Order: sequence, then structure tokens, then C-alpha cells
Amino acid sequence: MGLAMKRPNLVEIVTSLDNDEHIHLARILILLHSFAREDGPSIVGITKLAKLDFLLRYPTYFEKAIEARGGSMKSVEVEDYERLAVEAQMVRYRFGPWDHRYRRFLNILAAKALASLRVHGRTIQIDITEAGKIMAQDLGQMEEFGKLAERSKILKRHLDIGATKIMEFIYEIFPEIVSLEYNENIKVGSIQ
Repeated sequence: MGLAMKRPNLVEIVTSLDNDEHIHLARILILLHSFAREDGPSIVGITKLAKLDFLLRYPTYFEKAIEARGGSMKSVEVEDYERLAVEAQMVRYRFGPWDHRYRRFLNILAAKALASLRVHGRTIQIDITEAGKIMAQDLGQMEEFGKLAERSKILKRHLDIGATKIMEFIYEIFPEIVSLEYNENIKVGSIQ
């Protein structure tokens, strides 16, 4: 009697993908690079970072958000495989669909001298270092991260607004994310 191979379920697949911190660090670094400024930090506040990263991480939501802001998706279209991929399934965490590990990710980037963090009052100001810019540019040239780099630039062009404004925008455009139970997936087909 042979042992039957256990097929991984969706939760196991998403968990294994989600545990690869390098993907998250690369995506955040690319995002910081796109939002880099000469006169201040790239991004002010973890809330703003989380909302922008949410849009970058989930292409279907990105597409709808950019269209809602009057932008065009012609330069970086969302492919069918991206809409249906396991990674496209959005999971509700404790505070919504925003990953709870941003402080960890930012501390790793800072420890590697790729980002700098400064506390101003109760807000964390997040910036990219020169070494971080070089790495982000290199990542953006790679096939795996090229679309992310292009989408980050589109985010900068259409959603470079304050944390409160972007939060209000996301809740208005995606009201379904508020009603999810913890760890519940929003099905890709449910986005209208």
C-alpha cells in the first residue's frame, strides 16, 4: 500500500509564497525608489507604505485604482495569469489587507543600509539610501521585477497623496476589504 501524495491547499501555497521575505523586500525597495524625493523622505508613514504596497502587490486592485484615478494601464497591462495567480489572492490581516510585517521589512532594509528610518513625532519617515537606489534600479532591470518597477512609477504619478487620503480612496474604491473576516481571501473575480 503506497502513501498518497498530499496536495498542498491554497492556504499552504500562499503561506509558502508569503514567507519568502526577499520578494517583499525587493518590492518595497522598488516602491521606495519610485517615491524617492530630493527634498524629503520617500514615504511618510507606514500607513501610506502599506496602502501603496497593497496596490503594488495585488495587480487587479492596482488596475482598478489607477483607472479610478483617471490613469491608463496601456503601458503596464495586468496579464491574465496575474489575475488568476495564487499571489493575486488578497488575504485580510488583522488591520485589513495590509501585511503586518512592515516594521520587520523596514528594519531589515535599514540594517542592510538600503533604507533609512527616522521617527518624527509618531510617524516613521522612510527613505531609500544611495545603495538602495542602485539595488532598486538593478532589480527593476530584472525580468521578475520589471513590471513592479513600472507599476511603482505609475503609482507615484497617480497616487502620491497623503496617508489619510490614500486610505480613504482605497476604502471608497474597495469597500469589500472592510467586511472580510481575518485570513479570508477576496476572490479575484469578486472585484468589479
